[in-house]
Amino acid sequence: MSSQSTFTANNVSAEASRTWFVVDATGKPLGRLASEIARVLRGKHKPTFTPHVDTGDFVVVVNAGKVVLTGNKLDQKHWQRHSGIPGGFKENSYRQLLETKPTFPLEKAVKGMLPKNVLGREMFTKLKVYATPDHPHAAQQPQPLTVNL
Repeated sequence: MSSQSTFTANNVSAEASRTWFVVDATGKPLGRLASEIARVLRGKHKPTFTPHVDTGDFVVVVNAGKVVLTGNKLDQKHWQRHSGIPGGFKENSYRQLLETKPTFPLEKAVKGMLPKNVLGREMFTKLKVYATPDHPHAAQQPQPLTVNL
């Protein structure tokens, strides 16, 4: 009789196999790109995925300001915030947001797709987003990530 056991990663084995990926966001839809990035950050693309351990890889996103929002979302979708004082409500359309903070919409979308706990905040630190095609992570030799959109 053969006995099989389920593999569970621990923090030591997860640290040993981290790879770096680079993604060019030019012309890619925001939500679909964000879900693929969140999947890699979480580690779901690996056979050693364990829900309670950070087994994900690093992702470097370049040209984040050239991401595409389909339909009329550039003008109809808004980012809202409130400072907490009376009259402190502020609202920007995603068109204004991409002009002023080109990396923010992608970071916000990916962060919303990660777990809402300490582990999710830890995974989010492995995301590096840049508005230009240049990035300072050439020493890590990032591999291109194939994103099927």
